[in-house]
Amino acid sequence: MTFSPSSSDIQAIFDRIAPVYDQLNDTLSFGQHRIWKRMAVKWAQPQLEDTALDLCCGSGDLAFILAKSIGKKGKVIGADFSPQQLEIARQRHQKQGQVYPIEWVEADALNLPFADNRFDCATMGYGLRNVTDISACLKEVYRVLKPGAIASFLDFHRPYQPLIGQFQQWYLDNLVVSTAENLGLKEDYAYINPSLERFPQGKEQIQLAQAVGFTEVKHYPIAFELMGVLVMKKVYS
Repeated sequence: MTFSPSSSDIQAIFDRIAPVYDQLNDTLSFGQHRIWKRMAVKWAQPQLEDTALDLCCGSGDLAFILAKSIGKKGKVIGADFSPQQLEIARQRHQKQGQVYPIEWVEADALNLPFADNRFDCATMGYGLRNVTDISACLKEVYRVLKPGAIASFLDFHRPYQPLIGQFQQWYLDNLVVSTAENLGLKEDYAYINPSLERFPQGKEQIQLAQAVGFTEVKHYPIAFELMGVLVMKKVYS
């Protein structure tokens, strides 16, 4: 039977892994996730004084990059449904002196508490794969973006090339889960494999984005197709 976790299951997982989330990201990606996140923010094309959304913000990595891009007169909202992840993001923000205006909001990606046409751009890092309804999430993001705004979503990607797919499977089985096991989080990180199996590949993601109204949709495979960035533009009304 395929495990299909509920939203509350996923929320509980991210609450539990919050204390070691950043450490594991650094270890498991050999630090490369920071480069991928900067790429994702760049594709969102943030401008000075923008109002930006970082959805499924976790501990805040993309939100901090966004904030530097839009400057002190702009504003970033970091939204996540995990209170523990948001608390770590707030603590990091405080340690940085809260130089850039970032608001941390507990929110469901399928029912965002924001007005229509509010944001100039949006990012998401490793969140789309974990929502229980990808189309509903994309529809909500489309709703809250201003006409002409761009969203850029970074996540794992199922490679089209079989050999790379085999390497990805080996990496998940032998590095990710075993590293998590050493931290007492084996069961929590074991969710990655089934979540990736359910996750649409790049071409399917493009179709889903287009179906809710996005145009100029592209999916960029990066890191030898192990990761991907979905970039979408909202049409002008």
